[in-house]
Amino acid sequence: MTIQGAVPRGRPVAPLRIPQEMNRLSPPALLVVDAQAALDDPRWGRRNNPDAERTIGSLLAAWRAEGAPVVHVHHLPTDPNSTFQGTGSTTKPEALPLDGEWVVWKSTPSAFAATSLVRLLETAGIDRLAICGFVTENSVEATARAAGTLGYRTQVIADACATFDKRDLDGRLWCAEEVHALSLANLNGDYAKVVSASDFL
Repeated sequence: MTIQGAVPRGRPVAPLRIPQEMNRLSPPALLVVDAQAALDDPRWGRRNNPDAERTIGSLLAAWRAEGAPVVHVHHLPTDPNSTFQGTGSTTKPEALPLDGEWVVWKSTPSAFAATSLVRLLETAGIDRLAICGFVTENSVEATARAAGTLGYRTQVIADACATFDKRDLDGRLWCAEEVHALSLANLNGDYAKVVSASDFL
């Protein structure tokens, strides 16, 4: 069964199903956001956390060892000049989906906007999410805010996310570490709990 907007990698598989009695005790679903080659384009500028991909790979290995649910969220741009066009849409090698892991394609920062992610999670009986990926203050934050607003118990794995230097409206350049920290501070409490990969590994 294929859920519209959520495309399984490889052969068609049934949606993930978690027994209701195990839902509170099992690991959350891991959402890997925008782990794509587009982010290697030099137009993005200087980045923080060069170990993010390796950490994401370690998290995926841990989730897979537990048989826990994994959802890959990939960006499909509408802008013809986007770095996500062409080869930029390919998945980073550390985050390649396996057969049976779901891939949800989005065209806005939030993984919940105009996709069937909610329906996928509801069908699978999932109400807990652990989010990692790129870019911290963009797609990661937008997805985490939406998840928290929709009532999902949400965690953001800080050291498995990364972002880039950014200028504000006055032209001041903020380093990626500051952008990353402020984004996570905005999320923590109201929308999600910010954690580290070591909490899971």
